[in-house]
Amino acid sequence: MKSFDVAAVVSGGASGLGEATTRALAARGAAVTILDLQEEKGAALAAELGGHTTFVRTDVTDEASVQAAIAEAAGKDRPLRVAINCAGIGWAQRTVGRDGQPHDLGAFTRTVTVNLVGTFNVLRLAAAAMATTEPAEDGERGVVVNTASIAAYDGQIGQVAYAASKGGIVGMTLPAARDLSSVGVRVCTIAPGLVDTPLLGGLPEEARQALSAGIPFPKRLGRPDDFAQLALAVVEHGYLNGEVIRMDGALRMAPR
Repeated sequence: MKSFDVAAVVSGGASGLGEATTRALAARGAAVTILDLQEEKGAALAAELGGHTTFVRTDVTDEASVQAAIAEAAGKDRPLRVAINCAGIGWAQRTVGRDGQPHDLGAFTRTVTVNLVGTFNVLRLAAAAMATTEPAEDGERGVVVNTASIAAYDGQIGQVAYAASKGGIVGMTLPAARDLSSVGVRVCTIAPGLVDTPLLGGLPEEARQALSAGIPFPKRLGRPDDFAQLALAVVEHGYLNGEVIRMDGALRMAPR
């Protein structure tokens, strides 16, 4: 995609990876709709960026909620061509704990519902809206970029729910790209490693340094801006499709 003079949606767009992506898209001139449950943060970010950036309180697991957000984005004065999925939650628990208790089924279901089902919900509704637009260069109508994790490949002890949810995102990338080839919509996924988001921000500095030391190169935590830069590169690179890209400094996670 050669131009960012388009409408875009970013789920989880009010903080972390999503906020960095929202800012990057807005800086390139896109009309961004932030989809997030965090009303205060989302509204504040939209007000700060101004212009064509708007916020819609959205629950990615709810069909009507996402439909309303996509309708808002598609109703702007330019075609909806970009959807970047960053909404997600974490959970840590062993399949069977040291106390002999099995993993909480509700927590597993919730993690998969938000991370995997929520991603698919935005993907399918955004792609349906993109399919109604006029095709651009090479017949392209849009691109969806999803967020997985290296936990999809190297899930650690206690990450069974999170790894399953992210593995599902990896697994649906190629079939979704094949499904949407007929309407000119590309689908790619980024699998970040250890990124300095609010999730890691609460760790002591000593723990953060220990994590950084385990990364082959560069020996630092990833930055949200690294993710945003890669997401926009995927949008621009019209021949990337059906691919999952690890963004992890060559890190391969140990069992614990």
